[in-house]
Amino acid sequence: MSEFFFCSNLNSIDKNSWNNCIGNDHPFLQHEFLNALEKSGSATIKTGWKPHHYIEKDKQEIIAICPLYIKNHSFGEYIFDHAWADAYHKYGLNYYPKLQSAIPFTPVTGDRIIINKKVKNKNEKETEIMRNIISEAKRINVSSLHFNFIKNPNIWKNNNEIMIRSGVQFHWHNNNYKNFEDFLQTLSSRKRKLIKKERQCIKDNNLNVRLLSGDLIKEEHLNFFYDCYLDTTGRKWGSTYLTKNFFKELLKNFKDKILLIVAFHEDTMVASAINFISKSHLYGRLWGSKYEIPFLHFELCYYQAIEYAISNNIKIVEAGAQGEHKLQRGYAPVKTWSSHWIKDKEFSKAIRNFLDNEGQIINNQKEELEKLTPYKLS
Repeated sequence: MSEFFFCSNLNSIDKNSWNNCIGNDHPFLQHEFLNALEKSGSATIKTGWKPHHYIEKDKQEIIAICPLYIKNHSFGEYIFDHAWADAYHKYGLNYYPKLQSAIPFTPVTGDRIIINKKVKNKNEKETEIMRNIISEAKRINVSSLHFNFIKNPNIWKNNNEIMIRSGVQFHWHNNNYKNFEDFLQTLSSRKRKLIKKERQCIKDNNLNVRLLSGDLIKEEHLNFFYDCYLDTTGRKWGSTYLTKNFFKELLKNFKDKILLIVAFHEDTMVASAINFISKSHLYGRLWGSKYEIPFLHFELCYYQAIEYAISNNIKIVEAGAQGEHKLQRGYAPVKTWSSHWIKDKEFSKAIRNFLDNEGQIINNQKEELEKLTPYKLS
């Protein structure tokens, strides 16, 4: 007979037991990544991300996991519900705290309810876990429950209380290209020339790019990357979410899952981008530069990622949230999904109507964006 509980400290859970349930393919669900967020002070009660992970065991073996956080704000999620919070406030109700299943500060699609491969009747187990988590949401008196960047929205449609929301990101797909030039040949002539011109600018500035992973990543590379991260996030948002200790933890325990792309001028580092590696995906996450160099962002974040994916037979490159400029670089629009449970019945009805309208807008937007991709018409 299995038993479940909610965990507020991932460090108290055995790493191997957690990862045996998760599997090896999704880096952001690994114990090392999520625990680094907590240990480093990046995702804690002080930062508005109080861990409340669902864990189910059968005879001491973890058979199901759902990363969960009790939140008192909506930052670092990349699926925006600030308008919902404002509406609650207008009617004198509290939207926060809410219960959130997500990878903090990471807009990447993946499983949110993870079930051990040994479990039979997976669909039944998922339904049971959903009931357990909704019961917990009611018990701790949160306004709502959210699952961001879910992989398969269809498994949620059997529950009438759950609402599905869609969005759009831009991903690059590897159609078994032999090399970067092979990929370029699938683009229109004008877009092909644009990319070649942008890449030539990097050479003209006497920059060389190095791809570092595993033991090739040294502390000085990480320190430089973090300085770039501080500069970039400070300019864009005025504050940073991730602490330096978070990246130090990753370098200590997770370096084989990291691809650090660094641009050098002679032996001086000028810019850096961090990616995470799985068998099928390369996930571009953060970047920064100490100098304003034309097209360097595109080189480090898009073109180098594509080259790496081709060389390593990786099927998809995800380059983070938003950014229609990615279209011209071969990244195509794809749907993203989230699911939502709202405790208040009247607000639930209003939000459902909003999502129905928003969903149609997203469908139309995706159709229009698909017309703007740089690929040759077949």
